[in-house]
Amino acid sequence: MIIKLSTLGAIGDGRTVNTKTIQKAIDDCAGTGGRVIIDDGHYVSGTLFLKSNVTIEICEGSSLIASPDIADYSCNVHHNRYRNETELDRCFIYAEDVENIKICGEGIIKGNSELFPNSGSTYRPMLIRFLRCRSVKIESLKLFDAAAWTCAFLDSEYIWVTNVWIKNEKKYNGDGLDFDGCNHVYVNGCSIEGTDDNLCLQASDKKYPVEEIHITNCSFTSICAGIRIGLKSIGDIRNVVISNCSMNRILREGIKIECTEGGTFSSILVNNISMKNVRRPIFVILNNRYEPEGLGSSIELKEMPNVGILEKISFTNIVAVDDESMCHEDRRFGNDIMGAPYFNGIKIDACKDNPIKDVNISNLTYKTYGGVLLKDIPDFYPEVIDKKKDLITESAENYYPTWSRASHIDIRNVDGLTIKSIVLETIKADERKKIYIEGCKNNE
Repeated sequence: MIIKLSTLGAIGDGRTVNTKTIQKAIDDCAGTGGRVIIDDGHYVSGTLFLKSNVTIEICEGSSLIASPDIADYSCNVHHNRYRNETELDRCFIYAEDVENIKICGEGIIKGNSELFPNSGSTYRPMLIRFLRCRSVKIESLKLFDAAAWTCAFLDSEYIWVTNVWIKNEKKYNGDGLDFDGCNHVYVNGCSIEGTDDNLCLQASDKKYPVEEIHITNCSFTSICAGIRIGLKSIGDIRNVVISNCSMNRILREGIKIECTEGGTFSSILVNNISMKNVRRPIFVILNNRYEPEGLGSSIELKEMPNVGILEKISFTNIVAVDDESMCHEDRRFGNDIMGAPYFNGIKIDACKDNPIKDVNISNLTYKTYGGVLLKDIPDFYPEVIDKKKDLITESAENYYPTWSRASHIDIRNVDGLTIKSIVLETIKADERKKIYIEGCKNNE
């Protein structure tokens, strides 16, 4: 069955809300392998519920536009799993317990972000959320101006995101692709520009390990991180390959790995990555973190976790180059400081009783801006603390300290560290050591 929206009486003027007409077309195609073709116009809608064996195709020159009225969005679309982001529960396109769904075409899905508040308790809908789905494909689309996250895949498997252009620049929480509890994920040929983490791998439930993840041939630009693995890490993340990607103008971290909620991260390979003007090319931390009112804590986490396991991480063939534009502080929407020269560098950290195990860094070329004087940074540097044993002592965290002890590489408490074939350069003279290694053993 093929249903063209233009034949159903829908109004594609970019203003009229067509939710009922589009949803009926989806329902009529359910289970048949049918296609709903959005053509010849710009169609506004509230929440749409996808059904099994349905393809949504948005034709070139046409668009599917999120309604600017929050009342047009269903409350029955699961929830956002971050404790501090309850205002992001609504979403535009939703699927639950379905299979064999596809959204494709040369057209655009627009989130209408400029018509929603930038932050606060007022609801801002995500663009796409899929829960417990199987065999999902998103291909060749432009996903622009999400009012919050662009795509959240939850507890789902066999996901292909191919040749998709994601662009968010107007609102907080402008994540690109978020995978929580997903396996067999293939992201290829995508361009992601955003105001938060471009691509996230999260594990908020031990029942749903994140595994068999393939990210390749993609480009990233971000106010926050390019690729983030964690912070939600109650469950396990393993067998991840990130390769042949570029990163340009990322205000915080290029590759960010945070095992903070008791899970196990293992077998993560990062290879052939080119970075330009990325504040922290690599950031890795193993700790335990539970803040009932704090940033990034999982709704599912009810008590302080034991320190998890982080092991078998490899970074090879990395080129990271700064230019003179990195001489200043960067601020998000003119307010929050995101990075500065004293923040730059590769950082890997853990508490001494729970080291990270087996880290390889090889074939690295890193040209950083530098220019930091020792008098411009504190003369102390906190350790990572096991908070199960000590809640009082100041601890190095995922967002603290905001300075680095080394101009290029600062690594602490790794068991099995290999560093070889590296080239380090600074644009401006820097008084810090180029490499600072502490508490590591079985090094090469």
